[in-house]
Amino acid sequence: MVSKASTNLLNLATEDLFDFPTTPRSLPRLMTFPGFISDADGDEKDVCRERMIIVANMLPLHAHKDIKTGEWCFTKDEDSLLLQMKDGLSSETDVIYVGSLPVDIDANDQEEVAQKLLDDFSCVPTFLPPDLYKKFYHGFCKQQLWPLFHYMLPICIEHGDLFDRSLWLAYVSVSKIFADKVMEVITVGAYVWIHDYHLMVLPSFLRKRFHRIKLGFFLHSPFPSSEIYRTLPVREEILRALLNCDLIGFHTFDYARHFLSCCSRMLGLDYECKRGYIGLEYYGRTVNIKILPVGVHIGRLESMLNLPSTFDKAKEIKDKFKGKILILGVDDMDIFKGISLKLLAVEQLFQTFPTFRGKLVLVQIMNPARSAGKDVQEAKREAYLTAQRINEVYGSIDYEPVILIDQPVPLYEKIAYYAVADCCIVNAVRDGMNLVPYNYIVCRQGTPALDEAIGISVGSTRASMLVVSEFIGCSPSLSGAIRVNPWNVDDVAEAINLAMNIPDAEKQLRHEKHYKYVSSHDVSYWARSFVQDLGVACKDHYNKRCWGMGIGLGFKAKELLDHLENVLANEPVVVKRGQYIVEVKPQGISKGLVAEKVLSTMVSTGKNPDFVMCIGDDRSDEDMFESILSFVSSPTLPALPEIFACTVGRKPSKAKYYLDDTVDVVNLLKGLASISNSRTKHSSNAESSVGNVS
Repeated sequence: MVSKASTNLLNLATEDLFDFPTTPRSLPRLMTFPGFISDADGDEKDVCRERMIIVANMLPLHAHKDIKTGEWCFTKDEDSLLLQMKDGLSSETDVIYVGSLPVDIDANDQEEVAQKLLDDFSCVPTFLPPDLYKKFYHGFCKQQLWPLFHYMLPICIEHGDLFDRSLWLAYVSVSKIFADKVMEVITVGAYVWIHDYHLMVLPSFLRKRFHRIKLGFFLHSPFPSSEIYRTLPVREEILRALLNCDLIGFHTFDYARHFLSCCSRMLGLDYECKRGYIGLEYYGRTVNIKILPVGVHIGRLESMLNLPSTFDKAKEIKDKFKGKILILGVDDMDIFKGISLKLLAVEQLFQTFPTFRGKLVLVQIMNPARSAGKDVQEAKREAYLTAQRINEVYGSIDYEPVILIDQPVPLYEKIAYYAVADCCIVNAVRDGMNLVPYNYIVCRQGTPALDEAIGISVGSTRASMLVVSEFIGCSPSLSGAIRVNPWNVDDVAEAINLAMNIPDAEKQLRHEKHYKYVSSHDVSYWARSFVQDLGVACKDHYNKRCWGMGIGLGFKAKELLDHLENVLANEPVVVKRGQYIVEVKPQGISKGLVAEKVLSTMVSTGKNPDFVMCIGDDRSDEDMFESILSFVSSPTLPALPEIFACTVGRKPSKAKYYLDDTVDVVNLLKGLASISNSRTKHSSNAESSVGNVS
């Protein structure tokens, strides 16, 4: 049964659902042959440089408008993962970014800005209309996918948002716009790497446009268990879209296992492990699954550690909390980050272990929320109330046990806090990866210049005590961290106490173990490993002459129709699309003519029909209804037969009768068969029954 979410998307690849402006002038298009690649296109030797197209919701850029000149100014976002991952690619690789801008560009300026971004930053902007972007990002992404992927179900209207079809259509339409932009800069042999849950249906559009595309996808958020994911009304559409990739990456084995379980239970697909790879068979293709935790950019962190501004801030923090135990939390203002649970654990710590009163300080940096909503506001309110209660009970004039920093904090300041803090707590109830522990480990390793600036002697031991939630992606890679269940406040309080009382020698061993892993599994290692595996997954693309397609999004008739019309353009046949079918038939031949021929033959042989039943369910059957009604009214017939023209489904039709569905058709035929069997086998009258039900 075709889902309601699918049927209205049949023509999405060729029709516009929203009235949005296109880029005034297309960027230089290097591939002008979307669709099946001809034999001449199979040779990759003519490509001078390998191209990698990195596609994400946002471009790795900062943007602001010059007040004096009124011109848009752009700079690279050096902290963007998309920019940092270039270190893992070959220096010979031509890297192009496709994504949205963090600002709205006037339509009159879009052409100039697009050319500037392509020339100066190798970026291709999508220029999404504000209304469409709001429905796409703040609507479907943040109201429906983000909560679901973090195990939050919209059980009631007050607790989450129910599925909204208009938001889903916006989500799909954005992917179509992104696909158009990718096709403007793609070359034969180019790789396309899509990032995160914002663009999960984009692979369908790209595979449809360029069948041999080398396509990878990496999910940076959790992937929920099948029991959670199956509640999504468009669950199969998204799964099938993702399966148009050659390689799909996840941070942890659990996320990959959940995805494979969904494919098995909802699509009936099997998977197996081959030489260290997990392969999933889909329409004759093997979709590879990669488990690869992302890392941090060591060079970027070390360069920030050596800034004079970092020196000054680190000294300031160290002096301010001299003689105190400094616990650090750095989280987005998000309902899944467990900030309130962390504060409750600190409160429980003061109650259970009184020796920490007056000595321990929690500094909680709350990064600005990425989305607005009543849930976020309620989480912030709860955090403030809890912090206020703790400070009132355990604080004093010169001692504030909980400090909330609820404003944008420069990176150098965060780096300074990381470098000085005695312990870092990451208490998220669910998170994709969370690189805060990695950042903390690298910053606690320090640099000679920072050590000198804040008075750490040469050769001093290093330590970086971590209390991390077992529900975050980085947890399995940090064997020396103290793992906790964030919902168990007593457990977290005990973990903080344990972290503070572990012998220094053991703290050093744990830190060294962590630093060795983090420094060897950095962002460049992550990018390099993914690209290498993507190359392996795509190695046979240009040797294949036949492709099994499973596009998804309800393209399984429109796509076939377009292809057959092209292939059979010079043949004496007609290609038509019906109700869930595509017909190819000789020109001039229809069901009506066939039905008329059958009846004429019966009359010419003296077997005049006295009963005619005709059943059909789509437009092609209307010719049949018309022909039969016209034929039986012919004066050449010796007697008029009884005519029962019946359409399936209530709709305008030339048929006099209707049945609701195919179940009713089967029941009717069974009834007729039962009556016929009760009659004499050798009837003197001939009966004819003509039917066609899809």
